[in-house]
Amino acid sequence: MKTLVYQKIKEKLGKEIILESPKNKNLAHFATPLAFSLAKELRQNPMIIAKDLAEKLKDCDCFESVEALNGYVNFKLSKSFLNSLATKALNDGEDFAKDDKKEQSFLLEYVSANPTGPLHIGHARGAIFGDTLSRVAKHLGYKFDTEYYVNDAGNQIYLLGLSILLALKEHCLNEEVVYPEEYYKGEYIIDLAKEAFNEFDKDFFIEENISKLAIWAKDKMLKIIKQNLADAKIFIDTYVSETSYYDELENTLKALKAHNGIYEKDGKIWLASTLKSDEKDRVIIKDDGKGTYLAADIVYHKDKMSRGYDKCINIWGADHHGYIARMKAAMEFLGFNSNNLEIILAQMVSLLKNGAPYKMSKRAGNFILMSDVVEELGSDVLRYIFISKKCDTHLEFDIDEFKKEDSSNPVYYINYAHARIHQVFAKANKSVNDVIDVKIENLNEDGMNLLFESLNLKAVLNDAFESRSLQKIPDYLKNLASLFHKFYNENKVVGSTNEDELLKLFAVCALSIKTAFSLMGIEAKNKMNHN
Repeated sequence: MKTLVYQKIKEKLGKEIILESPKNKNLAHFATPLAFSLAKELRQNPMIIAKDLAEKLKDCDCFESVEALNGYVNFKLSKSFLNSLATKALNDGEDFAKDDKKEQSFLLEYVSANPTGPLHIGHARGAIFGDTLSRVAKHLGYKFDTEYYVNDAGNQIYLLGLSILLALKEHCLNEEVVYPEEYYKGEYIIDLAKEAFNEFDKDFFIEENISKLAIWAKDKMLKIIKQNLADAKIFIDTYVSETSYYDELENTLKALKAHNGIYEKDGKIWLASTLKSDEKDRVIIKDDGKGTYLAADIVYHKDKMSRGYDKCINIWGADHHGYIARMKAAMEFLGFNSNNLEIILAQMVSLLKNGAPYKMSKRAGNFILMSDVVEELGSDVLRYIFISKKCDTHLEFDIDEFKKEDSSNPVYYINYAHARIHQVFAKANKSVNDVIDVKIENLNEDGMNLLFESLNLKAVLNDAFESRSLQKIPDYLKNLASLFHKFYNENKVVGSTNEDELLKLFAVCALSIKTAFSLMGIEAKNKMNHN
């Protein structure tokens, strides 16, 4: 809708414009401050320019009114124009608010948690944000692929094998063991130890086989991680292994050296990242000849940036903030445009239950499992919560607040609007197909504003994606649900003289809710089941 209006105005005036959407829809559906930007060029008062612009646009068939006010040109859309968009929306169905195929392509790498334990609530935030970003991008016509980078090498994988071996000796062989300070804890380690005990011969459990045991456990943990994600309706396109990039390390070091990106000192190889505005240089090859985590990540990012995507996006935890400069420095040394590597940081999550800190999971050892919260709240509620606030801001929520069945719970409130609409159709004994071709001619101003807001979803999605501010989608839904509930309470529908017009309006509203919820990974309810 916004794009159509923009194109019509641009075509009429022959100029690029900024199109704004005022909060007060009784004043205008759209407005442009074009007169202010033309004032200097034309050496005229913007109020005079605005009147001239308004006059040129008055005969445009999509507007009910065009007026100049305080230098702005305000537009109210006509009922016939909104009706035509409503008819198209209902005919589009699941394709509502989709956009044409775009040339720009993206690769999103996200979650990428070490496969040494199940996902915790901190992982869930980036996972849900990334999945929603992917859903929205694809709906808007972008090529958008997703990837999980599996850290299946290094000390943390060896430590996983050692932790399982020690747990097995203690719980299966009744031996006394001493655990290293950094070993992995929790019932899941004991469960893996018992599973290994039943799967392998007893003579397998020796120190020389820790690495083999670690690989076996890593594969088991990766299955659990994938199940954790699936339970939250998250499915990642590709999983790539850190070890698969080891053969490319030498070539990557040669490429960095050719661009003066590395140097040797104290028996180590350093990334000269201070030359690219990092606060200090970073070790990438240790004095024992082994690569650091950074070395493997550089090789992986070199591969990603070479695949031809217009932009590679990473979602990292907030504790990786200092990692950004060194990774961008490495990419610049390798000849890539570091602006094409976008980093989104997911801030910490504080979880409460009835006002007190949520209990840590015994299965995990010392953190809150994503699977526990999904089981208690359901994936729909968890997804809504994690999209409702900007990803790079701290998030605190009490799960009991989202179990309430009233307007204080936004998930319930929005779902109630969708379910109410289905109840109205059932009461009227009509379907959406019965009202698709009805002309909207007699709606009052509140009804027209509700219709406008229902049709505005694509603009919201584009804004949310381009700014990476996905919280604009639930904000939009809360406002739409509020407008609907108010209109419903103030207007009789079934049995009214314009029943079919109102049903068509409600159908578009329900479609917008269902579509937006679907892009958030949430299923809109047709009927409320009260506890």
